[in-house]
Amino acid sequence: MALQSTPVENDAAARESGSSRGFLFALSAYLLWGGLPLYMKAVAHIPAAEVVAHRAVWSVPLAGLIIVWLGRTADIKIALSTPRMLGMAVLTAAIISVNWGVYVWAIGAGRTVEAALGYYINPLFSVFLAAMFLGEKLTKPQLVAIGLAVIAVGILTWERGGLPWVSVSLAVSWGFYAMFKRSLPIGPNQGFFIEVLIISVPALGYIAWLVATGNSHFGSLAGTDAWLIMASGIVTAGPLMLYANGAKLLKLSTIGMMQYIAPSIIFLVAVFVFKEPFTLSTFVAFLFIWSALIVFTWSVFFGSRKPD
Repeated sequence: MALQSTPVENDAAARESGSSRGFLFALSAYLLWGGLPLYMKAVAHIPAAEVVAHRAVWSVPLAGLIIVWLGRTADIKIALSTPRMLGMAVLTAAIISVNWGVYVWAIGAGRTVEAALGYYINPLFSVFLAAMFLGEKLTKPQLVAIGLAVIAVGILTWERGGLPWVSVSLAVSWGFYAMFKRSLPIGPNQGFFIEVLIISVPALGYIAWLVATGNSHFGSLAGTDAWLIMASGIVTAGPLMLYANGAKLLKLSTIGMMQYIAPSIIFLVAVFVFKEPFTLSTFVAFLFIWSALIVFTWSVFFGSRKPD
């Protein structure tokens, strides 16, 4: 007589399967984000605004196909016909456009190390935003972590004679983007599709103007630039869609730990592949950031645990 699985065992197996798939989705997203500077360096000769415009336009068909495949087209119709949801989507679309623009420019300008620092700072800034706008209380370890991050920014400001605006802009824009996106009562895949759809309206106008004035890099499909530009949809939508589906299947603490994968790869690419300068002061600043992340991660994993 064959043994039958109990409902509890089936639920446990389903959760384990979901966690495994979620981990693979999220890991794939972070690895792709980590390698994104290699693509951005390949299009560094193209103005950042043109790259951002094409990222949005070429993301629309890919994201649209996924929405159709998921059977979520009804959500899109509701969002586009609801003023509040549409207004919030316009806001998040504007913020992510700024984030993309700064990132694309930074890689082309040889400031990839600063980009990596920005995404290291981001989780700490997100905690700060949660305390300021969502009423969440900061723990002592979190306050220490934020303080260490501020010191790191201060060191770089002193070294360079000005605020490391690339790092700050990336951390601030992504932090506000994530916070406002939480207010969208719609799935992450649908939200991303609406965002790129909104951005593609002015983007298409800008691309048309570039073509009309003879300044477009798209040109003939026989050119390398054309294929690189068309690939921008895949490198933009692919990781975001993978991340969105992975985040749904994983614990927040797991996602929190994994978010350091991308900036770590970006940092290694900047120093060892792009050979960007890495001064002693920058190294000290990164030590403060890494220390802050250790304190922050410790607080997430152990700070919330209560004795039985």
